[in-house]
Amino acid sequence: MVTRKSAVKAPPTKLFVLDTNVLMHDPTSLYRFEEHDVFVPIMTLEELDNNKKGLSEVARNARQASRMLDEIVTSSEDRIDEGIPLLGPSRELASGRLFLQTQAIDPTLPAGVPTAKADNQILAVIMYLRDAFKDRHVILVSKDINMRIKARALGLEAQDYFNDKVLEDTDLLYTGMRELPDDFWETHGRDMQSWKEGGRTYYKVRGPLCAEMYLNELVYQEGDKPLYAIVKQKDGPVAVFESLIDYAHQKNNVWGIMARNREQNFALNLLMNPDIDFVSLLGQAGTGKTLLTLAAGLTQVLETKRYAEIIMTRVTVPVGEDIGFLPGTEEEKMAPWMGALEDNLDVLNGSPEDGGGYGGEWGRAATRDLIRTRIKVKSLNFMRGRTFINKFLIIDEAQNLTSKQMKTLITRAGPGTKVVCLGNIAQIDTPYLTEGSSGVTYVVDRFKGWEHSGHITLQRGERSRLADYAAETL
Repeated sequence: MVTRKSAVKAPPTKLFVLDTNVLMHDPTSLYRFEEHDVFVPIMTLEELDNNKKGLSEVARNARQASRMLDEIVTSSEDRIDEGIPLLGPSRELASGRLFLQTQAIDPTLPAGVPTAKADNQILAVIMYLRDAFKDRHVILVSKDINMRIKARALGLEAQDYFNDKVLEDTDLLYTGMRELPDDFWETHGRDMQSWKEGGRTYYKVRGPLCAEMYLNELVYQEGDKPLYAIVKQKDGPVAVFESLIDYAHQKNNVWGIMARNREQNFALNLLMNPDIDFVSLLGQAGTGKTLLTLAAGLTQVLETKRYAEIIMTRVTVPVGEDIGFLPGTEEEKMAPWMGALEDNLDVLNGSPEDGGGYGGEWGRAATRDLIRTRIKVKSLNFMRGRTFINKFLIIDEAQNLTSKQMKTLITRAGPGTKVVCLGNIAQIDTPYLTEGSSGVTYVVDRFKGWEHSGHITLQRGERSRLADYAAETL
């Protein structure tokens, strides 16, 4: 006997229950669940209320989340317990509904799980919803790993908030360079044009690989006739390569510094190029990010006079937001955080043994004082509203910035300013930031292919054999 198949029913939409840290991390998360519904427990609102005071990023986000919830609730005439459509308030980003907890829910948690704790009360709400809506997936969304582990231990579905992640896997992050295959010239050399202009060699090539390249991507080929070039123009399958300056040679040294490897050579070409306004350098400890950047900055400030001064800033994560408890001016308060700057200036200032320090100790002291007058150290806390004109702006430890903070900083750049971001995404200290959601990952991904930006991931450590061995084995 053949039975007729019943009509296939569309699966019901999911119900996502938001933990407080998701709203405090991204206030717009209410609009990030597309056609699915969002449920906000009373305890989440209580925790938002507890965290709204202060000037920190978390407090700002808590207030913003509260304002968004207020805007959604007041803009709708629908009853809260029936769900408020998000289509209008989200400007058609989300088509689901927002539910707020409108009734008391008795916590039915297993014995031994304390009911007074806010996290556990949210878990109790999820257990209630799971039993009330048996045909729907009820899923906790939380940035708190322990909260997700507890939820799964109680048999509940839980997941991280992924919407802020630029990339799922940081191995896919743009490295800024590409090795050309051995047969590149055979497959792409037909009708190739080559010419010299201003001391540089240009190659116009055509082929399928050119379509995958980005503007200002560094391309190289090792072998008998090595090629190191930058993609200067790109139009579909046609690309124009420009040969690079060899900064590994003594005659092209930058403030006495020479490139020790291929990536450092690429980095110096980007840092010294006046057409590139934004440079990002990623790399493990000891790859030379700060040293190369300071050398390029000092050369262009003191020798070529391209920029007026160097401004250096970094996020002060370990002591939180406030630097007011340290004595002195803004510059003096930032001094403990700028050990890397001092260490690199010692190298750049040279010593009598390595041929630096013209005029002995007096000469070195005078040079150090001159350099210090052209380097300003600024705190991130006072950046909003500023405009930097004709400056060389260095953002150190950029992996600890959120994408919003990164936007605030980069938009400070006025005419003639170059911005350099330095970071190591393996050393993130900011809570709730991961390699995939760090501000530096965000800018590397968004700026790739822009004609006035460049990026390089430095590979080899050049600090010392001890540092290299420690980075590999520890």
